[in-house]
Amino acid sequence: MATILLDLTILDFARGGGTVTVVTQHAITGQVLMVAAVDREALERTLTTGEMHYRSRSRGLWHKGATSGHVQRVVSLTADCDGDAVLARVRPAGPACHTGTATCFGDMPPDAIATLDGTIAARAAARHPAGSYTARLLGDRNLRLKKVGEEAAELVTACADDNRARATLEAADLLYHALVALRSTGGGLDDLRAELDRRATAG
Repeated sequence: MATILLDLTILDFARGGGTVTVVTQHAITGQVLMVAAVDREALERTLTTGEMHYRSRSRGLWHKGATSGHVQRVVSLTADCDGDAVLARVRPAGPACHTGTATCFGDMPPDAIATLDGTIAARAAARHPAGSYTARLLGDRNLRLKKVGEEAAELVTACADDNRARATLEAADLLYHALVALRSTGGGLDDLRAELDRRATAG
């Protein structure tokens, strides 16, 4: 288990009647999973076990996932500037909400990259609708591989010229074509995130 650090002395438990607010965020996707309260005991248990513990008016000290198995393994704990809230970045083993949904906020709008990946997935599921450039790429192996190579070369050139604006555009083009190529293999953004997370935790 990785060492998780948080200086409890900087937290102002008195302001909240013995608790502070914790915002729990998915460490890989960035989704806000839930908002709850923690007291010193809950945070001490969290720091000791590496899994989120909360303080509930109805449950008392509450180990998330103790009965359901949907534990939240902590990646980091960060106090806010006022010392009355904590951001908990976690890897959840299941849904965060008691209703069975991934988050307590329902269907949250995806970020720009997730939206792009969703569009690519929709084009693939629609069996390549006519008039779509993405569909054309998905249906033409040689074209999509050629475009990945072209966009990579253009990004290299832009970076060699120290041209930030053009490099940004070329990086966006490369990301798009890379996601299309990944989708053609049956993969997607979730696979990419999982691999990046594996690398981040490996060393």
